[in-house]
Amino acid sequence: MESLGFIEWCLENLNYWTITLLMAIESSFIPFPSEVVVPPAAYKAAATGELNVWLVIFFATLGALIGAFVNYFLALWLGKPIVYKFANSRLGHMCLLDEQKVVKAEQFFIRYGVAATLVGRLVSAVRQLISIPAGLSKMNIAKFALFTAIGAGLWNGVLAALGYYLESVVPEQMLITTVTKYSHEIGYCIIAVVVLALAFIIYKGVKKN
Repeated sequence: MESLGFIEWCLENLNYWTITLLMAIESSFIPFPSEVVVPPAAYKAAATGELNVWLVIFFATLGALIGAFVNYFLALWLGKPIVYKFANSRLGHMCLLDEQKVVKAEQFFIRYGVAATLVGRLVSAVRQLISIPAGLSKMNIAKFALFTAIGAGLWNGVLAALGYYLESVVPEQMLITTVTKYSHEIGYCIIAVVVLALAFIIYKGVKKN
């Protein structure tokens, strides 16, 4: 209960430090939706000018990268058996984690390869967990950091743009509901664009060879 109270305090007192902290939590195995952090911060930037929307995106992405590294290194150091054992444990279930979710993240990683750490950042079902199979597979740390930062930056940019725009359209109490409604649709559109771009790059590379 105390931890929930702390999170509520952070949400009520959004600044660059609390944005980074909350997004690190969101990006780790602890479930916490980015939709309740970035859009309100961008909304606040538009409404009061106390925050800069570009810095909101930067610190949100920094926090996401920190949380992703937590998952990456835990998976790397603990190994697959312990990761799955934790997912099926009582503590894992308290974190809303289970074997099925980890399996889904692994399948997503296998399907898209190293690019999954970028694409996965745009998919709500695997966003927090895609770093686990990256760690289990010992993905190159530089590529992991780059793709994670790009994916998280894209997603945070979408959320920030929505929050900033909606400040002049909807009252603050309707912000989260509105963002949640449209963020999924926009996220899928971005995924389609990214997948097509990657396919084109791969095609050009194969054709050149």
